[in-house]
Amino acid sequence: MKLKQLESMLGQLQQFSNPKVELEQYPTGPHIASRMLYTAENSFGDISNKIVADFGCGCGTLGAAAFLMGAEQVIGIDIDSESLEIASLNAEDLELDINFIQCDIRNLVWRGPIVDTVVMNPPFGTRTKGADMDFLSVALKIASRAVYSLHKTSTREHVKKAALRDFGASSAEVLCELRFDVPRLYKFHKKREMDIAVDLWRFAPKINKGNDN
Repeated sequence: MKLKQLESMLGQLQQFSNPKVELEQYPTGPHIASRMLYTAENSFGDISNKIVADFGCGCGTLGAAAFLMGAEQVIGIDIDSESLEIASLNAEDLELDINFIQCDIRNLVWRGPIVDTVVMNPPFGTRTKGADMDFLSVALKIASRAVYSLHKTSTREHVKKAALRDFGASSAEVLCELRFDVPRLYKFHKKREMDIAVDLWRFAPKINKGNDN
């Protein structure tokens, strides 16, 4: 699938109708989501015919992108039931066969199939300090091939150090810097929308838990 086609299809998805500030719910826009999954597949072969998990899936944008890029199976995990309802409707509308699980990522004990790749737009950790690192820690335990994640550019050194030193990643690479559009969703937002500089990371776990196929 071409990048423009992928972005156009993701642009049809419903987003949060009642976002929860305590969960730092911000929609992953079609521009970022399409580039994230397109890069994961076309530069690294980490999506097609792979089992992909979307951590903190929200309304399911990254999971939908993974399915459209040829994933064998996609599993979306989120703590919020309202988000999962929207994600299910989005998958239905695009006729995508995605499995959704309600669970707090930080308490996840995985007994499902071996996950090749985890994709995620975790909370930035501004409301719950360290939430972004909690997601990354669990993702690196679950993924057998790669983790793709978005983190504030301002936290780049911290993220790299934590991944390599604390979470057992064998590599941590910034693939590109992107502009994350944050629309005015909450009362404390003064501007109609704002841009946040984010890094698209690719992390590789230290131990290859699955078959490299």
